[in-house]
Amino acid sequence: MGNLFGRKRQSRVTEQDKAVLQLKQQRDKLKQYQKRITQQLEREREIARQLLRDGRKERAKLLLKKKRYQEQLLDKTENQITSLETMVQNIEFAQIEMKVVEGLQIGNECLKKMHQVMSLEEVERILEETQEAVEYQRQIDELLSGSFTQEDEDTILEELNAITQEELDLPEVPSEPLPEKKPEKAPTKARPQQVDMVAAS
Repeated sequence: MGNLFGRKRQSRVTEQDKAVLQLKQQRDKLKQYQKRITQQLEREREIARQLLRDGRKERAKLLLKKKRYQEQLLDKTENQITSLETMVQNIEFAQIEMKVVEGLQIGNECLKKMHQVMSLEEVERILEETQEAVEYQRQIDELLSGSFTQEDEDTILEELNAITQEELDLPEVPSEPLPEKKPEKAPTKARPQQVDMVAAS
């Protein structure tokens, strides 16, 4: 149980990620230093101006020398920040390139497996069989089309026209049912005895 709960999870943070983080932290510190020096230079310039107004020229000159030295440090700081940012970009781009290479490697392995399933010889065999089937069908079509003479073609057309004409000459089938014909009743004849009785009366 102790091993189960005490097992450490494998971190996904790589050495490159740690290096990028450290470089960014150093860059941020240099930027803070740059901002602080810039504000200090502005204050010292105002102090030098006030010293000149007070007639303390040597003191103002000394302060401006200090200011110039700090400006040179500021330029170096700017170069260092640029170098750090360039290094960060190079590392991040290298990470992207590594992922691209890994993707290409996986794709190549997948293609190799697919090629193992269907080799080049198998593809060539299928194409040859397909071409043979197409050629065989073409030969059949040529034989069928060439086996009839012009007279046969004329006979076929005449028969086709006759069948078409028969279809046109057929009477239309009524859509309603025909009425049923009722049988007619035969007329009744008088009996001879009844006729004689009528005559006697």
